[in-house]
Amino acid sequence: PAPAEAGRAPGPPDGGWGWVVLFGAFLSIGFAYAFPKGLAIFFKEIQDFFGTSYSEIAWISSIMLATTYGAGPISSILVNRYGSRPVVMFGGLLCGVGMVSAAFCTSILQLYICVGFITGFGLALNLQPSVIIIGKYFLKRRPLANGLAMAGSPVMLCTLAPLNQFLFENFGWRGSFLILGAILLNCCVAGALFRPIGARTAPVKTPVTEEGKDALKGKITEDGPVENKPEEEGGKDCFEKINQYLDFSLFKHRGFLIYLIGNVLMFLGFFAPIVFLAPYAKHTGIDEYSAAFLLSILAVVDMVARPTTGIIANSRWVRPRIQYFFSFAIAFNGACHLLCPLASSYSGLVVYSSFFGLGFGMVCAMLFETLMDLVGPARFTSAVGLVTIAECCTILLGPPVGGILIDTFGDYKYMFIKCGTVMVLAGTFLFIMNYYNYRMLAKEEKERKTKEEDPRSVRTEDEGKKHWNKDSTQDGPELEPLREKGEGVKKEING
Repeated sequence: PAPAEAGRAPGPPDGGWGWVVLFGAFLSIGFAYAFPKGLAIFFKEIQDFFGTSYSEIAWISSIMLATTYGAGPISSILVNRYGSRPVVMFGGLLCGVGMVSAAFCTSILQLYICVGFITGFGLALNLQPSVIIIGKYFLKRRPLANGLAMAGSPVMLCTLAPLNQFLFENFGWRGSFLILGAILLNCCVAGALFRPIGARTAPVKTPVTEEGKDALKGKITEDGPVENKPEEEGGKDCFEKINQYLDFSLFKHRGFLIYLIGNVLMFLGFFAPIVFLAPYAKHTGIDEYSAAFLLSILAVVDMVARPTTGIIANSRWVRPRIQYFFSFAIAFNGACHLLCPLASSYSGLVVYSSFFGLGFGMVCAMLFETLMDLVGPARFTSAVGLVTIAECCTILLGPPVGGILIDTFGDYKYMFIKCGTVMVLAGTFLFIMNYYNYRMLAKEEKERKTKEEDPRSVRTEDEGKKHWNKDSTQDGPELEPLREKGEGVKKEING
């Protein structure tokens, strides 16, 4: 690049290599979301092998999902420091190591560590970087790109459900875990496709001042590491160092807080129905392959729903009010769970799985798009990390609470009613609060325009010149760095 443009990252290309990046995100996100759900095929056999209860075996998926979400801030920090590509590749390596180690476990506690923590942390290093890099490569087509990338989850689930059943029957759960560990290493291949969008700052051979050198040291790329001067790094405490990578001022953002509260409530009932769908079908007397086929039906409908939702969300009628669409999708998903106990036959469960896949796909397609719509691409990396760490608590508790209800009442319907109720409440909360947020934003925009159009608030050029020195000395703390910079230049000129 030219010296004047060195280190300046280009805008989102909305195509080109972005489609290759989208394919890598498709694979990475697919493994991150579908793998914990696909493991439900092995739960009944692992439960019999170790002699555990429903709630104890459900902790495997819960710990994995909670680790995937709880490690979000760590993943965001690593992305800001090193970029998406190495983080995803290292995460794929961790996933493979975790599943291979799980094949040699001799207790349920060891499965918690290998499958739950190690593999879950590897999936966290796959999920967040993949979502973040989509926002760097796409702007105008971002809802569509998010919908296509999130479609990786149902595609993987549709493939993993029958594959896991086949592997179990031929190799047992231990041999299946060995093979699945090898399959997860493909996340490293997906990460290799994540080429940084901006070139790093190129060395400029023309003479520069010491001040210019310091400025070049602090430059960052769109997807590259953050470089700070050693003397500044040493003078900062731990909180200031973390705040470089995570923007804690988001907790003062009204839209972000609304999104955070609604999603924390939603995830209390979001994953449990998928975890217990196949065991519920087996409990009603349905054979194993038919029970696994329900997950495939859900995945096929989900597969179509996500890109379709992305196209609808990208339309000029929905995108300006996409938060309402997201609220409706959550409430619709909860209504499906409330009606699930009425499905007493296999055909009824097929209908439930179809509507469940539709609602689940709608929510997942807009899960991160709505967050980016609220906070903007610049703060999205920090927002993802902060949201996922808050959501991990309810994600961790969701399936075990459902397992406790099953153990207590001996019936699955109470688990579905619990999940449906909390999701309907979350959707209603988001709809009402987003209506309030939109009203407040419109009011603030109107006040801003009124203030700009008020002639008394507009200074003339002469008045601006007359009062410049006075204002800058009395009410201009933000100008302090400029004054210090000017004084430093004067000292350099004077020798």
